[in-house]
Amino acid sequence: MKSVLVTGATDGIGRETARQLLERGLHVLVHGRTEKKATDQAQALVRGQQRAMATPVWGDLSSMEQVTALTRQVRERAPALEVLVNNAGVFERSRRLTADGFEMTMAVNHLAPFLLTRLLLPAVTAAPAGRVVTVSSMAHQSGQLDPDDLMPARGYDGYEAYASSKLANILFTRALARRLAGTTVTANALHPGVIDTKLLHAGFEMRGASVQQGARTSVYLAVSEDVAGVSGKYFVDCREATPSRLARDDRLAEALWVQSERLLQAFL
Repeated sequence: MKSVLVTGATDGIGRETARQLLERGLHVLVHGRTEKKATDQAQALVRGQQRAMATPVWGDLSSMEQVTALTRQVRERAPALEVLVNNAGVFERSRRLTADGFEMTMAVNHLAPFLLTRLLLPAVTAAPAGRVVTVSSMAHQSGQLDPDDLMPARGYDGYEAYASSKLANILFTRALARRLAGTTVTANALHPGVIDTKLLHAGFEMRGASVQQGARTSVYLAVSEDVAGVSGKYFVDCREATPSRLARDDRLAEALWVQSERLLQAFL
């Protein structure tokens, strides 16, 4: 049975992504911030499904130490990981720092999936054709990034911080895809749509489409044969799309990669 990790799988798009992947017969590692949340949701997802296999894993993605602990859990439960879905994300209205001293939005939305992916690459590479799927957003189009000042202390704006982190998701995907060239592992990013989630309510005070719609592109990139071998791309509504000019800047992507490694050096 193929294994897939979905981060942020206890709510919203992540939970629906996990549900749809379970329906397709995959072994889903259900990530939650705490052991209780992950365990409760894994049990709920398989209730009434005889052959479904959901395994809880947990870790607070604002803590890079917990991200490394999460990695160990995943590798114990799935030595060969077919798909990693970097789904978890936050929107912070005011600037907060994590225990590691990172700004919260960039830490959870970019640095955590960067570290998690780096540490899980041996498991993804061990699968016959591993895939890394990262949930970005159309908000990336207004994102700006200075790799030398990735988390500016002055003039914090919640939407700008979110948009920048979503830009980082696509740049990370491009840089990762280049590093995976010549292997059987692919990396792609996506915009899930404007979806009715807690993040949308908190950050934008609006309603959106269903989580079923929001999970479609993540699931498509995780399992569809249509994208076998496709890497370094950005998808909207299960179709390849063109991201912003900055999101296609490979020099910026490389600079972001180098800076991310520097910031996370203690954990790599």
